[in-house]
Amino acid sequence: MIKGKSRRLQFVVDDLSGVELKRVLLNRQIMSVFLKSGNKTIADLCQITNSSIPTVNSSLSFLLKQGWVLNYGTTESRGGRKPAMYGINPKAGYTISIDLSRNYTSFAVYNLHSVLIDEVCSMPIGIDSKEIVLDRIKESLNNLLIKLSLSRELILGVGIALPGLIDINSGVSYSYDLFNGEPVYRVFETLLELPCFIEHDTRAMALGEKWFGIAGDINNALLINVGTGIGLSMILNGELYRGKSGFAGEFGHINIVSDGQRCYCGKIGCLETVASGSYIANRANSIIGSKQVLDNPLTFSNVIERAVGGDIICIEILEEASEYLAKGLSSVIHIFNPDAVIIGGEMSKGGEFIKSILDYKLSKYTINLMKNDTSILVSKL
Repeated sequence: MIKGKSRRLQFVVDDLSGVELKRVLLNRQIMSVFLKSGNKTIADLCQITNSSIPTVNSSLSFLLKQGWVLNYGTTESRGGRKPAMYGINPKAGYTISIDLSRNYTSFAVYNLHSVLIDEVCSMPIGIDSKEIVLDRIKESLNNLLIKLSLSRELILGVGIALPGLIDINSGVSYSYDLFNGEPVYRVFETLLELPCFIEHDTRAMALGEKWFGIAGDINNALLINVGTGIGLSMILNGELYRGKSGFAGEFGHINIVSDGQRCYCGKIGCLETVASGSYIANRANSIIGSKQVLDNPLTFSNVIERAVGGDIICIEILEEASEYLAKGLSSVIHIFNPDAVIIGGEMSKGGEFIKSILDYKLSKYTINLMKNDTSILVSKL
């Protein structure tokens, strides 16, 4: 993740050393435990952080005084006095998430218990709309904060997920000229006047699955994101794999049709040209639109809904695209031997219907022993 700095989080380690550095690092560790694992007793925190009771008590006193942590009362005892449970104060701060795709943008506000405040807001413009989308994001977020009566001082940071090649060292996007070669987080910090954190969209999905979803206890998983484009994230040995510069997982741009169509990346026969959501929607509009008048062009989500509902043309289009997806995925399964493949993005809306198609197609191209060693799962996030 490429980061700015949150101005409210008082856990910055710059220019600290010795005892003060250890104290700040422990505060951060305790907050991380609460965020990822929920409420804990002092004994739990001592064990997890390998710290003494007085040391943990001191950190908790600081966090309680600052308003980051609350005492949630006592819990059952294994002998002796009932211990107190401590955890994050959900109203101590809020985060904003922005999903910036090529042709749509969604954003939402969450409290520190990761609970959605109000509803997810969406607009039908994305990165391909150039500078217009930045102005609309700023306007929409300002209106949302006014609607929720939230002070900007309570916003800890803004997390932005976007597609394309993003250098994790410099924060520069090499796929979109919208950012003029500037680090993406810096463009958004100037725009929104809030701390901003950038992540590749498919890797953000994988982190979500690892922290809050079905990949929590899985050490090796591949998450395939089929939406406007196609991406792949790899959780290997429990950690998100990024590659040298953060470019790992450009699954949509492997060559799958040797004499195929030219992809927008400039290469010929990429997987995205025959299996992405954009291709599926365009193909459905071409075939169905030639047979009947459509009130509005079909989207990828519309095609999935129609297929689940029994529309034979949409079923055949998805089966055709899944054939190519399975060919590509079989190679990755053969290389990594993962515990699971997780279907994410818009394609996950197809649920068991999509899972059954892809599962069958993978059986055609994957060594039986390795296929049976890999679970096919559908994201529920």
